[in-house]
Amino acid sequence: MLLESRVKEQGSILARLGEVCTDPLGYAREWKARTGGLVVGSFPMNFPSEMAHAAGALPLIIQEAEDPITAGHGLLFPFYCGYTRSTVDQAANGELDVLDAIMFGDHCVQLLGAADAVRMSLKNTRVIFFQLISSMCDPWTLGRAKESFEKLREELEDFLGRKVEDDALRESIRLFNRDRQAMRKLYEMRVAGQISLTATEMQYVVKSAMVMDRREHLELVEALVAGATENSPAPEKRAIRLHLSGHFCQAPKPELLDMIEGCGAVVVGDDLYHGFRYISTDVGENGDPMEALAHWYLDRNTGVPCPTRVQNDVDWDAFLLDAMRKENAEGMIVLMAKFCEPHMYYYPEVKEAFEKAGMPHLLIETEHESMALEHIRTRVESFLELVKRRRGAAPVVTSAAQGEVA
Repeated sequence: MLLESRVKEQGSILARLGEVCTDPLGYAREWKARTGGLVVGSFPMNFPSEMAHAAGALPLIIQEAEDPITAGHGLLFPFYCGYTRSTVDQAANGELDVLDAIMFGDHCVQLLGAADAVRMSLKNTRVIFFQLISSMCDPWTLGRAKESFEKLREELEDFLGRKVEDDALRESIRLFNRDRQAMRKLYEMRVAGQISLTATEMQYVVKSAMVMDRREHLELVEALVAGATENSPAPEKRAIRLHLSGHFCQAPKPELLDMIEGCGAVVVGDDLYHGFRYISTDVGENGDPMEALAHWYLDRNTGVPCPTRVQNDVDWDAFLLDAMRKENAEGMIVLMAKFCEPHMYYYPEVKEAFEKAGMPHLLIETEHESMALEHIRTRVESFLELVKRRRGAAPVVTSAAQGEVA
């Protein structure tokens, strides 16, 4: 009975996180009605949500909606990515009215265009823009990052009408770190084969953290970790172990993730934004919290490199190969959002590095509109068959000096 009860509890937790992911703005409206607090939205990927949380607001990273683009067609070019077009469409249709303020960053040209379109649609919503330095290895990078966060803090204080106190900020940092650590524990258990969370379920865990009150989210994730430690069945041993890469702003569609694993694969790791990229790096808990946030900004790009940043001493392709070795992943599927310029520019380097390393990978271009899943399924099945053949093939070593084959 205890085991059955724990399994039901895990199922209900995942169902709750899935509900939040399906309707993030609905959660924000419910939270706002329940608490009377303000909701501060932001674009991905570098907004320090701890800052808004420390001021008593609900930080919410704006998510791509499932709805087709309607009013947004007249406000943004059709060759912009699905995330930006969906965000503008939500603003034009009044769905983002629940947000009291929006924070915009500048990590790609399309997000800048979307920011202008959203600003025109949400005339009563405070729009705050902050620009982070994109060159990560210059002597002045840390100072410039701290300066940007200080200005953001001032803007938040002016909007919220209250100070973001250092002690409150440290408390929020500790809370967010604890939540990140709990989610990373689930990743570690998945790599070790101790749990069988699907890729969609893992996405629910991370994506919901971008939306929910962080204490509420932490309670659910810690209960999930405790239950999974004791009761979760191990994944199928013969399934192909995959790493998923890409998707910097929007979450991959659950039906795509389910299809990939339904073809006989198990996702053991990723560097998706709605995945390990988001939770990879903690913020220092001692000293000046603004200094700690500036270090966090630099450290997270060293931990999980991003092609929207420039850093000479780290390579995304090298990170991917190293991560896959640690995960014992047998292949990688690259999910590239259509028209994502940073990803398109960098992908040739990843492709070249993987070909040199003899590591199989498959590129799948995704889009906001409906995808031909059956066509993609055929490609995934063919790719997994290739990986299976490589798994079963005996290594052949030729000696040029002796003409021997071992």
